[in-house]
Amino acid sequence: MKTKVFFPAYVVFVAAALSSFALAQHEMQPDSTSPPPLVQLVRTATQQYIDVNAASKAGYAPFLGCVTGSDHGAMGVHYVNGALLDGVLDVSTPQALIYEPSNGAMRLVGVEYIIFSDAWLAAHNNTPPVLDGQVFQFVDSPNRFNIPAFFELHVWAWRTNPQGAYVDWNNHVTCAGE
Repeated sequence: MKTKVFFPAYVVFVAAALSSFALAQHEMQPDSTSPPPLVQLVRTATQQYIDVNAASKAGYAPFLGCVTGSDHGAMGVHYVNGALLDGVLDVSTPQALIYEPSNGAMRLVGVEYIIFSDAWLAAHNNTPPVLDGQVFQFVDSPNRFNIPAFFELHVWAWRTNPQGAYVDWNNHVTCAGE
């Protein structure tokens, strides 16, 4: 025999109120935590490139189409500014802007800083580049991009990455809209 349990109305009300409060707190959490300082600096520096046409006018052009991984998300379409591949490391001028294709449009999701390794290492006592405490990754040659060995750092300033703000692949980015 089943026994029905009745709760007084105030218990139901309090439980519902607490659940609503917890849900509201959960939804506010992403906005209440500040992004890492480098992410904020990149957002400020690249705000002007949210529209891909502004990036094109500034000398950025698509390079190799949309980069996707078979099992770990995507990067998106890299718009590279060849004039910035000069070995100078400046947070305000990333060498590549990364866009996600979606319904015929391009949405800015991040940036990539790219420094060719030979010139950098010769000028910096064989030490890899570091930007705001983030050490760049080394990509040897030959590589799938058909370019000389380089150091790179992704910053997911405009799209969160569940793996971290500086990880190459982003599971929240897709090339499906290309």
